[in-house]
Amino acid sequence: MPIDDVRLRRLLGDPDLTWLVDRARRRLAREEPLTGPVSLGTPTGTQRAAAERLLGRSPGSGRSLTVRLDDVDAVLRRSGVSPDGLAAAVAALTGPVVALATAKEAEARAWQEAYTLLDALAEESPALVPWVVRLRSDGLIRRLVGTPAAAYTLLDATATVLRALPADPPVSLPAFAARVLGSAHALDDGTPQATVTLAGIRALTGFPDGTGAEWRREAWASVGLLRDDLSSTVLTLNLRGTPALDWAADAGEPCVLTLRQLIRNPLAISAPVVRICENPTVLAAAADIHGAHSAPLVCLQGQPSAAALTLLRHLHQGGTTLHYHGDFDWGGLRIASALLRRVPWLPWRYTTAEYRAAALVHLGGPPLTGRPAEAPWDPRLPDALEEVGIRIEEEAVLDVLLSDLAR
Repeated sequence: MPIDDVRLRRLLGDPDLTWLVDRARRRLAREEPLTGPVSLGTPTGTQRAAAERLLGRSPGSGRSLTVRLDDVDAVLRRSGVSPDGLAAAVAALTGPVVALATAKEAEARAWQEAYTLLDALAEESPALVPWVVRLRSDGLIRRLVGTPAAAYTLLDATATVLRALPADPPVSLPAFAARVLGSAHALDDGTPQATVTLAGIRALTGFPDGTGAEWRREAWASVGLLRDDLSSTVLTLNLRGTPALDWAADAGEPCVLTLRQLIRNPLAISAPVVRICENPTVLAAAADIHGAHSAPLVCLQGQPSAAALTLLRHLHQGGTTLHYHGDFDWGGLRIASALLRRVPWLPWRYTTAEYRAAALVHLGGPPLTGRPAEAPWDPRLPDALEEVGIRIEEEAVLDVLLSDLAR
C-alpha cells in the first residue's frame, strides 16, 4: 500500500524528529535491523513534545530522550501512514538508502576506473609505470580532488597532456594549455592539474625532484613548455656561426646561448663533431687548458634544458655527429636516456668498458645510491654499476676527457 506522504511529513517529518530519522537511516546504511532504542542527549522541550506526538504517549522524563524504533515502526504500520513500516518511511523522507558496503564498492570501482586512464598511458610509456603505481598508493589524487568523478577528469587531462609531450618545437606553456586542454590557465602554478602533470613529466624524463619557481620553469622546459624564452640557456665552447660565437671561439671562452636566440635566429653552425658533457666543470677545464684549441663542446648542466635540446637538434639536423658523456650513476643514466629520447648521440667514453676501467682507478669512490635506471645505448651498463657499486663523476675522469678535446 502507498505511503500517506502528507501525514508522514506531519508525523515523522517534524524537524524536531530529524535526529530520530537520521539514527534510523544510519542503521539501514549499515544493514542493521530497525529495532531497539535510540537516544538523544539533552533534548529540547520541542523534541520531547514531537516524540510524544509520534508515540501517543510520553517517552519518559530522564535527562536523555530514548525512543524504541520498534515502537515507531508499529505506529507507522498501525496508523496506515507507512504500511511497510519505518524503513519505507525513512526512504520516503530522505531518499533511497544505499548500504555503506555497496556504496564503498561502487566508490572503489569508480576510483579504479579513473586510474585505468593512467594504466593505459603506462602501457604506452613503460617509464611511467613506477609513477602510476605510486600515484595509486600515495593518496595524492584523493587529497587534490576528493571524488572519483573529479579524479577521472583530472587524470584524463593529465594523460592527454603527457601524450602531447614533448612539445617540438618548444612552445609557451599557456599556449600549449589552451590548445591541449582548452584553457590557457589549466597548467597554472598551484592547480591540481599542474601538480599531477609535473609529477608525470618527472617520471617521463627523469627530471630531478625539487621545489620553487625556477625548478618548475626548468621542469616544464625539459619537455618543451616555456614559461619564458630567456631563462632557458645552454653553455657552449668553441661553436661558431654568429659574430658573438666566433668572437668567443677565437678567445677560447665559454658562451651562453638563450632559447630566445636559438628560436629567433637559428645559428649557421657547421661542425662535423660536437661533444656533450653533463657538468660545467668539464667545459670550464677545457676552456682553461685548451682555450681556442678545444674541440667544440656543449654542456647540459644537468637535465637538458629547452635551449640545449633546441641547439642539439639543430646541430643533428645539420649533419653534426654528437658524442655524449655523463656521470656514471643512476642520475647520470637518466639524464643521458632523457637526451637520447630527444636527440640521437653516440657514447663518448660512456660505456660499460669505460666505467669498469675508471672504477679500477677509483675503487674508493662514493657509493652508488638511488633507484636503478636503464642505459639504452649500452644495456650492460646498469648491471655493471650495480655490481661495482660506486659512482664515477665526470670530474674523476677529467684528464681523459680533456685529452679527447685537444685539437
